[in-house]
Amino acid sequence: MSAKPSEVRVLAWARAPSKAVVRAEVFTTLLAGRAIRREAPATPAETNLIRMLFLDEQYQQLFTNWNEEAQLGVASLRLVAGRHPHDRSLAELVGQLTMNCGEFAPLWARHPVRTCTSGVKHLRHPLVGAMDLGFENLVIPGPSGQRLIAYTAEPGSPSEAALRILGSATAPPAQDPTVTRS
Repeated sequence: MSAKPSEVRVLAWARAPSKAVVRAEVFTTLLAGRAIRREAPATPAETNLIRMLFLDEQYQQLFTNWNEEAQLGVASLRLVAGRHPHDRSLAELVGQLTMNCGEFAPLWARHPVRTCTSGVKHLRHPLVGAMDLGFENLVIPGPSGQRLIAYTAEPGSPSEAALRILGSATAPPAQDPTVTRS
C-alpha cells in the first residue's frame, strides 16, 4: 500500500454523515471510512472491489441493481486495462473473473470502456436497509492513480439517517490515522 496524503486520511475518516473510500487505480481499497467498514465489514484494506463485485455474494447483495454495477465495473476495468496493458495483476484479475464468474466473460467480450466519476449508488444494507448515495470519484494528485470516492446522502433523507447509524459512536472503535502514536 502506498502512502496517502494526510488530508485524504482526514477526509476518509471524517465523522460527518458521509462515507469515503481511497482506492488505487486498479480498484484496490486502500483506506475506508467508518461507515464503509460498517457497510461491508468483510471488506478489509487491500481488497479488490471488482473481484468482490463478481465473486463475493455478500458484497453483490449490497447493490439493488447488481447488473448495472457489473456493467459499470467491467467498463471501468477495461479503461484501466487500456491504460496499463502490461500490468500482470490486471491480466490475472481478468483471467480469474473469466474463469470463476459466468456473468463476467460476456460483459468483458462487449469491450465497453467508460469512466464513472459521479452518480448515485442504490444500496441495500443488511443493518439499515435501502440507501441512495450520491458519489464523486476524485483523482488524488500525483503519479499513484489513487482516487477518493466520497459518498453522501440527501440531507434529511432516510439514506442520511442510515449513514448516521452506520457511522455512529456505536460502531466498533477504529484506529484514527490522523492521531500520531508514539
